[in-house]
Amino acid sequence: MGIENYIGQARDQFIRKSLMSDEFLDFMKENMLPIDTLMANYHCAIMEIETKFNVLNKQFSLQYDRNPIESIKVRVKSMESILKKVRRKNIPLTLESIEQNIRDIAGVRVVCSFQDDIYLLADCLLNQDDITLIEIKDYIKNPKPGGYRSLHLIVEVPIFLQSEKKQMKVEVQLRTIAMDFWASLEHKLRYKKNIPPEEASLLAKELIECAEISSSLDMRMEKIRNRITKAALTTAKQQ
Repeated sequence: MGIENYIGQARDQFIRKSLMSDEFLDFMKENMLPIDTLMANYHCAIMEIETKFNVLNKQFSLQYDRNPIESIKVRVKSMESILKKVRRKNIPLTLESIEQNIRDIAGVRVVCSFQDDIYLLADCLLNQDDITLIEIKDYIKNPKPGGYRSLHLIVEVPIFLQSEKKQMKVEVQLRTIAMDFWASLEHKLRYKKNIPPEEASLLAKELIECAEISSSLDMRMEKIRNRITKAALTTAKQQ
């Protein structure tokens, strides 16, 4: 049996055992409506955060004639991904435990033009009085060993339901175009199969080097932007 077939069968067995276990079936039977409600709440939380960033982008466009945001991507984890994380973290299989212990069920990824836009937008978001910062991880100033760069925020945002206000956790990732490009390709390459160990080690080093090049490009483009801005201001003053 090839390693790829073995991995595929192992994955299928894991999913079957996980999704068809008595524990999980009982959990789904008892909590189907609450699960749907919880997932809907996470979708609402994503809409709140996405709207905040769209408003900020519009404001910067009107006041400063520039758009710091290139794109916004959103996602809510699938039940399969949530279940795998429940087992990996060894937490109770209850909605309360899931909500308390898994902080990245709702995710918003903001792709920015320049690195300083990342910190500017993060500050603008965190200064809003209905946003509560739970955790911050700066993988830009402190990249992961493999080269990954991004600013991660776990925040709480209120959603307003028919008869209550509920605080929901959302993971916000802010990165530049270059960081997003690198992370996307690295994610695809990481799951390629049948790569010899020596070649995998060389590729890991190559990816780290590419991450450094991407970071250097970000800094260089930011300096060019700053020079253009300075030159435009100088010309405007002289007129």
